[in-house]
Amino acid sequence: MPDTIRAADALARRLYAAGCRTAFGMPGGEVLTLIDALEKAGIRFILAKHENAAGFMAEGVHHRDLAPAILVGTIGPGTLNGVNTVANALQDQVPLIVLSGCMDADEAQSYTHQVLDQAAVFKPLTKAQFTLNAGAAHLIADKAVAIATEGRHGPVHIDVPISVAEAQVPAEPPAPRAPAAARAPHGADLATARDWLAQARRPVMIVGVDVLNEGAQSAVQQFAEDHHVPVITTYKAKGILPEDHALSLGGAGLSPLADQHILPFVQAADLVLCVGYDPIEMRPGWRNVWDPRQKHVIDISAVPNHHYMHQGTLNFVTDCAPTLAALSEGLDTDETWPEGEIYQLRTALASAFRRDEDWGPAAIIDSCRKILPRNTIASADSGAHRILLSQMWECYAPRDLMQSSALCTMGCALPLAIGAKLAAPDRPVVSFSGDAGFLMVVGELATAAELDIAPIFVVFVDASLALIEKKQRERQLANFGVDFAQHNFAAMGVAFGGVGVTVRDRAGLEAALTEALRADKFTVIAALIDRGAYDGRI
Repeated sequence: MPDTIRAADALARRLYAAGCRTAFGMPGGEVLTLIDALEKAGIRFILAKHENAAGFMAEGVHHRDLAPAILVGTIGPGTLNGVNTVANALQDQVPLIVLSGCMDADEAQSYTHQVLDQAAVFKPLTKAQFTLNAGAAHLIADKAVAIATEGRHGPVHIDVPISVAEAQVPAEPPAPRAPAAARAPHGADLATARDWLAQARRPVMIVGVDVLNEGAQSAVQQFAEDHHVPVITTYKAKGILPEDHALSLGGAGLSPLADQHILPFVQAADLVLCVGYDPIEMRPGWRNVWDPRQKHVIDISAVPNHHYMHQGTLNFVTDCAPTLAALSEGLDTDETWPEGEIYQLRTALASAFRRDEDWGPAAIIDSCRKILPRNTIASADSGAHRILLSQMWECYAPRDLMQSSALCTMGCALPLAIGAKLAAPDRPVVSFSGDAGFLMVVGELATAAELDIAPIFVVFVDASLALIEKKQRERQLANFGVDFAQHNFAAMGVAFGGVGVTVRDRAGLEAALTEALRADKFTVIAALIDRGAYDGRI
């Protein structure tokens, strides 16, 4: 074994040790050494058609293997194309390692072509920024992984100068840093919280992404069952408790219709447990929905509350699983919600989001959930369809519905599905996009074809920015800038080497889904719906 390796190799080997097996991006001359190092370390580099989509493909893989996601961008425009997906990683808590090529510092003093301060661009969008140097290559790589994956997960940016990537560094990294031990509460506040739990007759849990990132879903289910506490999740945390469980109240976030039922239930609770809950996913109606001076609220979070969207009566900056165990230890189980309120709310939500329409967005979601297997992985683009789908689509395991639920960007569902299918080829994968969001990333169908994978891409076709058009009408404003031509999405699927089907009713959709599950190539299903089809539904 050689005594020295390239600095790029040191970085790539640390990422491999963290579990990374794929990286996504688009190369330029400034990142060729870096890509070579990734491949030699055992990390496959996958060429996308745009860096923004590449970042979401990397996230799709992350939700399956739980390793940091890797985005590679070349100097200047290549790296800047990834700004949106990096911002999403910050707000949606994705441990994304952003590797960008850059000029050597001395060269940049007199050569300005494509040169800009990439670190300054990413500073407000990342947890940390580094410029790789030979003397600290191993340390920077280790710091990047640690910062991205500890506490609230998020992106870390590393600029890699051309000559530094080639520079020789010791092959042996320094001794590894021991991970931090899980944090649990103690003292008087813990005793108070346990008293509140013992006395509660109408408790409720609101569960968020920290639980996903800490792998605490089993602890949440055990606690819910031990103390008969119903569970509401954010949209991105759907499936932490299987949604056909009697204690699951499904997801909440952006639907005023759902909130008509969920918020009164929360306000009637005598104990609210916020477990890894970041309200960045929620609509304004969730701001200050309780008074912590009048209601017992226990907030368990990876970071202090600086959002002020709500306040807790007790705040524990601790890990979710050990905190729930400390709260629960030795306490007896008592009956909760004695008037049947949990069942009543589940029934009310099912009635609010009816599944019996002949055709329309709800019928599409209902038919897809009926035909596609229980273990299907889904992704959803932002738009009216995502709000409806997040309320109607039952999830039975965490991370089985991927979406941008904090930044709420369009154009993420298709590449998320590509990444998920690449990482889990034996599981069915479906994406749900509006027609506008699909058009943003349609070129990535070529990536799906090149990877020889067979996800299903469902497109809600109404030739409109449906959610914005709805808001425009509700404000009694003239129709401007929200409608566009209806395109042949099925033909696009065929043109890129897949299958394309246009459907106009449940029978056609269900037949197309059945065929798509058997297909050895991707399928685009264009589901035509009327404009205004979401009115009264979300």
